[in-house]
Amino acid sequence: MAQSVQTHTGETDGRPPGLRGVVADFSSDQRAFKNVSWGKAMMWIFLLSDTFIFGCFLLAYMTARMSTPVPWPNPSEVFALTIGGQEIPLILIAIMTFILISSSGTMAMAVNFGYRRDRRTTAALMLLTAVLGASFVGMQAFEWSKLIAEGVRPWENPWGAAQFGSSFFMITGFHGTHVSFGVLFLLIVARKVWRGDFDAERRGFFTSRKGNYEIVEIMGLYWHFVDLVWVFIFAFFYLW
Repeated sequence: MAQSVQTHTGETDGRPPGLRGVVADFSSDQRAFKNVSWGKAMMWIFLLSDTFIFGCFLLAYMTARMSTPVPWPNPSEVFALTIGGQEIPLILIAIMTFILISSSGTMAMAVNFGYRRDRRTTAALMLLTAVLGASFVGMQAFEWSKLIAEGVRPWENPWGAAQFGSSFFMITGFHGTHVSFGVLFLLIVARKVWRGDFDAERRGFFTSRKGNYEIVEIMGLYWHFVDLVWVFIFAFFYLW
């Protein structure tokens, strides 16, 4: 069993003594992230900033809902669909959530095969992820058109508090925009992977150094973030 070795200077396992050791501990993060690529670091910074924005939106929604004296609409009634003569609450939202969560699984598999440099399987899984994301956006567009036809506006709605419409369109619209841009970039990167741009080191946008599929992992970080945000929107907006 390995044991700590103390030197004549008082250092243990290479850690300097005293204040220098404390400084070394605090600088360990700098050493851990020194080899992180520029693209991955920028994506993490972007996702962190986006987290604050979505967090502010959800806090504003909760504040508006708890402070309004007018009754808040019941999501089970507002988002119900009539199928076979019966109203089924939240059925469309449940399908949308299932599709988006499934797309997170296909994206994770694409990253896995990207590390194996299996470009055809990686591209196919990214295309499948894009199709699932586009299906989600299409269902969201149907949901918007249905509510607009029923009289929901950013300044009013027929079921109660006027803040409902503005909160709904702002939060779901901002998230839907993220999904739409994600689908677009998935298609671009999938095309490059399928053509073998990363293996041939073909120059162009999003093309990294030869044999490196890191852009697939970066796209995976973005897509998983979009899926995670939807889980919070689903819980706060549709289940509360």
